[in-house]
Amino acid sequence: MSITFAAPRFSSFPTRDIQNAKGAKDAAVLRRCLKDIIHFEILPGAMDRLSWRDFGNGLSMARLAREGKREMVLYRIRADADRHAFLKHEHIGGEFYLVLKGKIDDEMGEYEEGDLVFLDPKSVHAPRAFGETVVLVIWPEGVQIVD
Repeated sequence: MSITFAAPRFSSFPTRDIQNAKGAKDAAVLRRCLKDIIHFEILPGAMDRLSWRDFGNGLSMARLAREGKREMVLYRIRADADRHAFLKHEHIGGEFYLVLKGKIDDEMGEYEEGDLVFLDPKSVHAPRAFGETVVLVIWPEGVQIVD
């Protein structure tokens, strides 16, 4: 993967509303598209060099770093993946993720290539991918599956 930084086209950046699953404006999701300042490119063959855990439903995960409860992972979702490949889960200390390719949605919104998203601590969601998707994820305090 390579990242190229570009000069912003605007002096101030538009932001998207912070909203919760019911649409009320509070601190459930913070989102900003970075496509106007950063270009992302996944290098050919780079993904194949990672060690992937295949969940058997079109979803694979590569652990990039881990220290205690903190974790950085890369998710790869095939275009033909089960729409419910991600189980409903809670982010104990929140979640940061960057959509590098494709599109994801959950109960709180839709996120496309270049979107950087922060979910508050204790947030719960069940994301779904549309087409081939790659997402970089950081969990400050881990994640747990919920019913």
